[in-house]
Amino acid sequence: MDIEIDQSGRIEVLTVDTALGFSNKHQSAVLIPAVVKKQVSGRLFDRGVRPKLVSIRMFAAGLYLLLEDYLPHIGMLTIDREFPGWEPEIRGLLLGHIRSRYARFPTEGIAFGEIGKASRAHEVAWQTYRGKRPAEKAITTKQLLRIC
Repeated sequence: MDIEIDQSGRIEVLTVDTALGFSNKHQSAVLIPAVVKKQVSGRLFDRGVRPKLVSIRMFAAGLYLLLEDYLPHIGMLTIDREFPGWEPEIRGLLLGHIRSRYARFPTEGIAFGEIGKASRAHEVAWQTYRGKRPAEKAITTKQLLRIC
């Protein structure tokens, strides 16, 4: 299955929740509460992780948590271009997480592109962010730290 992924509520803005959602014939979303992002970023800063890499790590970890239950069925991921210039780092982190469970997941299975407002993935993320659609998972500090 090929899926598109979008984000609503920037992950690097620690005062708002973040929703990550995907859609094709299936739909799913995770919600990362602002308090979780603050706690995780604080812990990563304490470990010496550079500020921009904190956001990149949380984004890649959030993507993995969104996808983990669907990994056996995914052929191609297209992720909205949220961090221009950082795609290689995001791909590397996400591949590392995925390959811990599915060693043969191909590098070329992850692409980045413009996911417009007409995309169903945008609608899933946006509706979850606005509280109009329940998230399949509300991510906890422990879950996000485990992946980061």
